[in-house]
Amino acid sequence: MMAVHPTIAAVTDRIRQRSAATRAAYLARIEQARANGPVRKSLSCTNLAHAFAASDPEDKSVLREVRWPNIAIVSSYNDMLSAHQPLERFPALIKQAAREAGAVAQFAGGVPAMCDGVTQGQPGMELSLFSRDVIAMATAVALSHNTFDAALYLGVCDKIVPGLVIGALHFGHLPAIFVPGGPMPSGLPNAEKAKIRQLHAEGKVGRDALLESEAKSYHAPGTCTFYGTANSNQMLMEIMGLHLPGAAFVHPNTPLRDALTQAAAQRAAKITALGQDYIPVGRVVDERAVVNGIVGLLATGGSTNHTLHLVAMAHAAGIAINWDDFSDLSAVIPLLAKVYPNGKADVNQFHAAGGMGFLIGELLDAGLAHGDTLTIAGEGLAHYRQEPFLDNGILAWRPAPQQSGDADIVRPAATPFSPDGGLKVLDGNLGRAVIKTSAVKPEHRVVEAPALVFNDQEELMAAFDRGELRRDFVAVVRYQGPRANGMPELHKLTPPLGVLQDEGFKVALVTDGRMSGASGKVPAAIHVTPECLAGGALAKIRNGDVILLDGERGILTARVPEPEWTARQIELVDLTSYQHGLGRELFAVFRANATTAERGGITFSTL
Repeated sequence: MMAVHPTIAAVTDRIRQRSAATRAAYLARIEQARANGPVRKSLSCTNLAHAFAASDPEDKSVLREVRWPNIAIVSSYNDMLSAHQPLERFPALIKQAAREAGAVAQFAGGVPAMCDGVTQGQPGMELSLFSRDVIAMATAVALSHNTFDAALYLGVCDKIVPGLVIGALHFGHLPAIFVPGGPMPSGLPNAEKAKIRQLHAEGKVGRDALLESEAKSYHAPGTCTFYGTANSNQMLMEIMGLHLPGAAFVHPNTPLRDALTQAAAQRAAKITALGQDYIPVGRVVDERAVVNGIVGLLATGGSTNHTLHLVAMAHAAGIAINWDDFSDLSAVIPLLAKVYPNGKADVNQFHAAGGMGFLIGELLDAGLAHGDTLTIAGEGLAHYRQEPFLDNGILAWRPAPQQSGDADIVRPAATPFSPDGGLKVLDGNLGRAVIKTSAVKPEHRVVEAPALVFNDQEELMAAFDRGELRRDFVAVVRYQGPRANGMPELHKLTPPLGVLQDEGFKVALVTDGRMSGASGKVPAAIHVTPECLAGGALAKIRNGDVILLDGERGILTARVPEPEWTARQIELVDLTSYQHGLGRELFAVFRANATTAERGGITFSTL
């Protein structure tokens, strides 16, 4: 393993310095919580009797004597959504495995799990970002009984894993292992799915054909197989050392997946403060682990949503990161994976070609990741160069492949798809934004064209349907930030804008909203900060203003003379339609307190 790259070392060091006071305060808090000892000793008899009243007699015996560790299960199970449905079986597997390891496991609580795939383009999407913080708070409620020595967190998708991580870090003295459900088997190839979506946007195929295509893509229990936010989450949990090695992309309802779920319970039992190998999650998630997370995101072309979520996750551990950290690391981290929407392969093909074990090995050998991190598997990220398998029905690990199984999907660091990670910060008189260039062809990364201003994505879709967008333009979709309407994803815009780009028009998107982790080929300056409702300059744009979006040099600016730009007033928009219906009125306090996108869109305490 090589010494870490100088830029990685420098970024890590500045994060450490920036976070010195808040990280020290965080570590002091979790040390105080640990020093209080096994919490059940401090509970009154009434407290403790309530805590184990429904337990099996054997479990009651060991819980009252504090002989065995008690492991909390916190789960996002529901049976509507494919990624969460497999989690139904996990508690029984965990409880049995815990007993065999000399521990008790209790189902501590559930957290909500919504699907951006279901809510795309619907009012429910306006609850999506804030559901992350609700999940963090629900995790705290689940653990508030203060009777646990470790926790297993069962979750997969977009806001669920970040919310669980934030919640876990607020109980940072407890060991935490994240237990994924795994991806569904491959369905309709992603390229074919994208083609049908675009044909539907052009009016060339009907709804029945579109629905049939989507049903063949999303067809079974498990996570969607494209490399969006859900699968980016699983990558992060591995490279940050919070999964068992190789757990991310094993199919649900298979013997190997069941064995990994049981092994997670057994490992949790070994790393509590009651034993000799105590590994609290607040120590695992340090500055090096956070940087490794950013590195993994860049090396795989992961979801732009993590320029929000990873910021919020780090914040929960007292660590302050910003978009400059992402951008500076992106300059030296090569793109090693091509998984849809950045390529044709899905995560199952990525896994078969070497997957996380191969990728982490390449990063470590090239000095592109911190190898000396603490993980739930023990000291050192080298544990994650392994892959799990069943040896006569017994779970074991072996070295991951040292050669890529398919160089069109995953490559060694010496011959990457791109020398950089394809994520840039854009700056200019419109504010700061991020752009993911890894899926955008070089000829489309710079667009200079007149603005067309829309107040929501439905206005843009209607203009497209009327045939008014067959020209060069920059679509400005404004008042889509956290404080305005919860920052919904605008993934619906990808097919029509893709159609126009394919017809030869220069098109781009600029918004203070989000795009999906599955968004791809159209250049998009997203998460524009400050958002319009907070006085952001994007609210000054008028139809016809020329905008330069330069994804190569990192520029986002309106070509308006400075005196005119300074004098121009922000144009206000009526936001009342975002405030009621589908429970949106319940989230008014979240909208009112949300931080900027660059600070994670967090709705509670800030650094």
